[in-house]
Amino acid sequence: MSDHKEQVDDNNASTTHFGYKTVDTTEKESKVAGVFHSVAQQYDIMNDLMSFGIHRLWKRFTIDASGVRPGNKVLDLAGGTGDLTAKFSKLVGREGRVVLADINSSMLNVGRDKLRDRGLVQNIEYVQANAEYLPFEDNTFDIITIAFGLRNVTNKARALRSMYRVLKPGGRLLVLEFSKPEHEIINKAYDFYSFSILPKMGELVAKDGDSYQYLAESIRMHPDQETLKSMMEEAGFEQTSYKNLTDGIVALHKGFKF
Repeated sequence: MSDHKEQVDDNNASTTHFGYKTVDTTEKESKVAGVFHSVAQQYDIMNDLMSFGIHRLWKRFTIDASGVRPGNKVLDLAGGTGDLTAKFSKLVGREGRVVLADINSSMLNVGRDKLRDRGLVQNIEYVQANAEYLPFEDNTFDIITIAFGLRNVTNKARALRSMYRVLKPGGRLLVLEFSKPEHEIINKAYDFYSFSILPKMGELVAKDGDSYQYLAESIRMHPDQETLKSMMEEAGFEQTSYKNLTDGIVALHKGFKF
């Protein structure tokens, strides 16, 4: 594993990381936006290729852990091309509501078009939103998910507080994100794949090796399992826990608001 470590967010920090590069805090949002504008059209294809389709199992596990029920109001934050939204839409039913929110307009447009093509229109709304400053009233949602999005947020601590604010008492947050493998042999193989194979795959399929180099670096800079659990607790979440998936390559963190 790389020696690079995530710095726990500092509200007053003037610099942050963009992959392994240090950039001005005010620049990161636009740089991340550039990555996702670039990859949006090929995002679903690349997800299947990069994870050998396993991302579908990770997302299904997240849905199962959500405890979603008919009539619930769900926020799929950094929801991108809408994989979780599509499943939640069917599970919450006519009385429920799913908000697909993403900071990136290109990703949001791809998600909206995909879900409308599937005929999923009745209980879904689309909101372009920054996770650090969610444009919703306090105590709005029964469930919030953020899948493979938190590591791209400039100030993760602020975003977690924002999620806590808009979650209803009794509600739960689920953070599905790349994390730190548990075993060194997996670690080494994962590093080789991420930095030798993934950018080449991005160049070949999405015509953009640099963006996939950034995505690999951003995974290494993300807080490890215990650090993220602590950050959730500092934001106010209780009964926090995490489950390692695929040897910790991905982890699902869960926390409740009481």
